[in-house]
Amino acid sequence: MTVTTCVFDAYGTLFDVTAAARRAAEQPGQDHLADVWPKLAADWRSKQLQYSWLRAVSGDYVPFWDVTKDALDWAMEAAEIDDAILRETLLALYWELPAYKEAHTVLATLKATGYATAILSNGSRDMLDGAVDFSGTRESLDKVLSVDDVKVFKPARAVYDMVETNLGVTPDQVLFVSANGWDAAGAASYGFHTAWINRSSEPIDRLPGKPTHVLPDLTSIPQLASAL
Repeated sequence: MTVTTCVFDAYGTLFDVTAAARRAAEQPGQDHLADVWPKLAADWRSKQLQYSWLRAVSGDYVPFWDVTKDALDWAMEAAEIDDAILRETLLALYWELPAYKEAHTVLATLKATGYATAILSNGSRDMLDGAVDFSGTRESLDKVLSVDDVKVFKPARAVYDMVETNLGVTPDQVLFVSANGWDAAGAASYGFHTAWINRSSEPIDRLPGKPTHVLPDLTSIPQLASAL
């Protein structure tokens, strides 16, 4: 069946999760972050994902904002940074993540050519509202779906079920786009057409589902959708 709907992961796919640490390092008085912010950002993201997976397995759901704060605390301790003001700065900047440079054009093109567009994210509802509004992408999205509604994180099938429930489409009508290889694998196992945005040229995850398409960025998503 022809693809009618393009569903995007949010963090790392549409929105640049490294931007909070990078922008903090650019602020006056934060010269000490110049060399450490890339590792701080990577550790923050890695723990954020690890904690979401473990909470999905254990059934101990909390909003993604709580997971994000816990992950930052771990990353700052690992970097031997004890700075409450910097912590608050980093958390505030996480609500102002910019979209990747090609995201606006891709979303607008999809909408203009008749595709339904949506976000399906681990992010809590308030986090996603903040990111969508700050990035200026709301007018190009039909739906913003948060796991808050099902109280479990990806890659639980209940999360992917939200697409059919909220958009009224079957899996073969959906192109699911994620920069997280494990998320693309989960979506592929579910039955979606999948595009893994592999910005870092990483190996494909050794998981049951395999992304049907691997792309370096979002630019060619409209062309891919039209070919499916």
